[in-house]
Amino acid sequence: MNRREEIARLIASDLLDIKAVFLRPEEPFTWASGIKSPIYCDNRLTLTAPKVRTDVEESLAEVIKSEFNDAEVLMGTATAGIAHAAITAHLMGLPMGYVRSGAKDHGRGNQIEGRLEPGQKVVVVEDLISTGGSCIETVEVLREAGAEVLGVISIMTYGMKKGIDRMAEADIKWTSLTNFDTVIGVAAEKSLIDNEHIERLKKFRDNPSDESWIKEA
Repeated sequence: MNRREEIARLIASDLLDIKAVFLRPEEPFTWASGIKSPIYCDNRLTLTAPKVRTDVEESLAEVIKSEFNDAEVLMGTATAGIAHAAITAHLMGLPMGYVRSGAKDHGRGNQIEGRLEPGQKVVVVEDLISTGGSCIETVEVLREAGAEVLGVISIMTYGMKKGIDRMAEADIKWTSLTNFDTVIGVAAEKSLIDNEHIERLKKFRDNPSDESWIKEA
């Protein structure tokens, strides 16, 4: 097992232990879009669990140093990525800022908060990547401001094909501490789900709009 696999399993275990990630294949959650989902993810809970928070931020710093060694600034996505970007930047001794979902309608009208000079090499910190929409919008804002965006790092990704394709189309390099497949594998080891659920869950990952995985129960 290589170091990235060790990190993926550690973070997956942490998220499951504090129920930041909760799997319920027999009683799906309903997303705002109406899609039925076997997984619920709220990585904000990592901030209230000191041991898990330490694992997350130290792992973010380690992977950024490995994958984006030239990083000069960390930028969090609003709002969930802000705290993680701040703590990780502190550990790395780097400047930090964040990108609002829209420009302020008062004051200086900033959308990027924090000092950012044209040409600076930026890594975007996100809590979760699903379809990639918020990441892409954040990267576009930073690029328009003249930043060189090295890539995006998240705590977790669902690994959905739509998100992977959209990030590729936008020419964005990205990585994540852990992922859907690792989470469900660790969940099975912890007896949080049955082994027979795994293929059904992967079917959801491949196409969330196809609810046939539910009917296979």
